Amino acid sequence: MEPEELLNENSGKDKQSPLLSLEVDLKFFNESIREVAIEIMVEGLSQYPIFIAHQHELELGEVILDRHDINSEWSIHASTLEEFIERGVIKKELKQRFIDTYKSPDKYMCVFVVVPEGANFVFFPYLKD
Repeated sequence: MEPEELLNENSGKDKQSPLLSLEVDLKFFNESIREVAIEIMVEGLSQYPIFIAHQHELELGEVILDRHDINSEWSIHASTLEEFIERGVIKKELKQRFIDTYKSPDKYMCVFVVVPEGANFVFFPYLKD
């Protein structure tokens, strides 16, 4: 699945993409997400923090923002490359490819976006201070 498909940019439908509300949430919780990413790296848990954005129940990572608690459309979980490999989300043989495409965690949050149509990685830039 291409990012354009997730955003419905090339579809002729009038249906609004759910990712527009995700963008609002990621901007609003930008600093909180960045702090969790730094904590994951500083504590030596991983050099590759991954945040999972979803609107349903999901058992992957640790909940950091529950949509029911924050009156939002999206829940955000914190995870790592290592957990994604351990749980089989990323195949072991594709680990290096993921590392090679992973953008600087100082500048971008790595978000695994789960929607009914599928899931994909998105690198969303942190807002400038």
